[in-house]
Amino acid sequence: MHSLKVLILEDHPFQLMALHQMLNAAGVFDVLAAESVTCAMQMLERRGPVDVAICDLYMDGADGMAMIRHLAEHRLAAALVVLSDAAPTLLDTVAELIPQLGLRLLGCVRKPASGAVLHRLLSEYQDGARGPAAISMGPRILELGRLSPEQLLQMRSQWQVSYQPRVDADGALVAVQAAVRWQHPTLGLLAPGQFFTVREGAGLAQMLTWHVLEKALAVSAAIRVEEGRPLPVAVNVPPTLLLDEGLGERLQQLLMQHRLPAGVLTLEIGENHCARLDPQQVEQLRVLHQLGCRLCLDDFGRGAVNLRQLFELPLSELKLPGEFLRGMAEDGTKAAVVAAALILARRSELSVVVVDVHTLADWQAVQGGGRPRVQGRFIAAAMSGGELLQWIDAREAETQGRQGVA
Repeated sequence: MHSLKVLILEDHPFQLMALHQMLNAAGVFDVLAAESVTCAMQMLERRGPVDVAICDLYMDGADGMAMIRHLAEHRLAAALVVLSDAAPTLLDTVAELIPQLGLRLLGCVRKPASGAVLHRLLSEYQDGARGPAAISMGPRILELGRLSPEQLLQMRSQWQVSYQPRVDADGALVAVQAAVRWQHPTLGLLAPGQFFTVREGAGLAQMLTWHVLEKALAVSAAIRVEEGRPLPVAVNVPPTLLLDEGLGERLQQLLMQHRLPAGVLTLEIGENHCARLDPQQVEQLRVLHQLGCRLCLDDFGRGAVNLRQLFELPLSELKLPGEFLRGMAEDGTKAAVVAAALILARRSELSVVVVDVHTLADWQAVQGGGRPRVQGRFIAAAMSGGELLQWIDAREAETQGRQGVA
């Protein structure tokens, strides 16, 4: 392996030294050792691209994902080994993102790495072996209506989480909405509404919700926005989940696994469900609010909740269907709903999100409605985690280009 050129990015001095020695023992002597992303970038600028980069994910300042994106964008490494003590869900998410950036992933290695593991991965790289095997899609089920809970559970690898950006009135990214889709082997990609009945009938609403929460928080930890902050995510929760007394504790553990503040997570519950919440579910919402999570009332304006019920809920946000802004100048009912949402939001210090903004006309209508946050195809369609990362990078590059021209 003497011909290999390897970069190590590790901010712990002892582990950095140990990794360096492991590489030397494996016959790799052209090694760039860096304790920070800045140092690694400077070394690559002076010494040129490497064959393999070994990157830690967590570190002070810019994190490992920033380095990985830099390596991919500037083609500074042919292959990558991720080294981290992060939660398995985060490592799974990172493993999904990396190939979409154009990098070959040799493997995700938990700390502390062993010399034998590194030697095997580098040998596979030199031998031209393929990267990690694709996840098996499980048994092929043809008819949705006949699926049992066990069959759906076996097909968990086919559940995909998509992310739709949410921006403020100035177009800055403020969050993403996470939702589950089903990559069915014969019926193709199914939106939630297309298998909702099956999901509810099989009693898997909570399982699917936890799947989305785990994936969404992993993406939040992996993708950083302005000033290195984790990407805020919003997830819709069924009212049955609020009957789980261990909900708050489990969420807190999940946040701790990913080293995330609770404020990055917005939990959304539909207005039609809020009208039927029992005292235990309302108390659960208060527990989640005290934990630090944001709470959003989805589909506001459908008329299912009265104002007294609204003020009993510890809300942070109202989510308004875009249809209310379209044509509200000619429709007094729509105008009244929008006005009520904005007044309630202002008096209660709530954010307002308008969804289903699909056209320029929709966007213009929203701009006259008190500068709420916006989500819809006019901004971007729902996308995978890798596509989201590329979308964010493209927007940042476009912004920097405009600033350069100015």
